Amino acid sequence: MLPEDTHVRFTRNPDVLNAALLNGFINNQDNPDIKRTHLFNDRYENIYLTSAHIPELDDLLNEACAYASELLNIDDLQAGCWFNDMPPGAITTAHSHDDYDELLSAVYYVSVPDNSGELIMHHRDEHTAIKPKEGMFVFFPPDVVHEVSENMSDLHRLSIGINFGKRKREED
Repeated sequence: MLPEDTHVRFTRNPDVLNAALLNGFINNQDNPDIKRTHLFNDRYENIYLTSAHIPELDDLLNEACAYASELLNIDDLQAGCWFNDMPPGAITTAHSHDDYDELLSAVYYVSVPDNSGELIMHHRDEHTAIKPKEGMFVFFPPDVVHEVSENMSDLHRLSIGINFGKRKREED
């Protein structure tokens, strides 16, 4: 059972979209001009590619914003995102996304080899493990603590973290 306020959706066209996202990531991952943050265990957990690097990222974010708008019953959302490349043996430590004015968070799965880790959600005194699938979105409140268990496969797993907030107006 999922924690309350956690929702799973699947993208409409995962094969074509994920192939473009994965190829775009591979073609840009060694670019020294790409911003990287959250260095833990000798890997950057957040790699910031944009639609300038991967045009199909706009398609993903538009679909994600439509889902988020439906879940929140709020129009005019904007999304920020980052890639998370998990090589064999990697974990993502427990954290939340409630640092600023986020209204909702999500993760989207691009490439998910067998045994490449589960999303573990901490909600109150319960822990829920979600087995990711390619093309899956998991939406959750930004204050929910979550982590990713160890990638026990021999392959990299690729996901995209997303935070949603109200679109900023020029006068803001």
